[in-house]
Amino acid sequence: MAEKTFRLEIISPDKVFYTNDVVMAEYNTVEGEVGIYAEHIPMTQIIAPGRLIITEEEGQKTAALLSGFVEITKNQVTILAEAVEWPQNIDVSRAEEARIRAERILSSDQGGMDLKRAENALLRALTRLDVAEKYKGR
Repeated sequence: MAEKTFRLEIISPDKVFYTNDVVMAEYNTVEGEVGIYAEHIPMTQIIAPGRLIITEEEGQKTAALLSGFVEITKNQVTILAEAVEWPQNIDVSRAEEARIRAERILSSDQGGMDLKRAENALLRALTRLDVAEKYKGR
């Protein structure tokens, strides 16, 4: 017997990144990790950088979901992603350079908004590197 599914749409600024019926979607929000199944209660959420794991009836897909918003209705989840990438599309060299720059800023004595931006940049770079390393073959 097939599991209940819902429509998952991921829309990035330049294209529809993904659309399909899925069993589950897992991602990070500013309030923690969540897993969404069919018939979830309606809500909206703010994305935090992390892995997006999409469970289809045939298996799983993983992407780096870096920022955006989520709208959940009874039979559909729409992710408006400011940044989302499949593992094979991640530029590892660029992500590594971003990690080094962010760590350099964080280890300096600078304060204020530069620190917050550097923390966010570090999180995005580490997410990209993690997804690229672990899921490139999927």
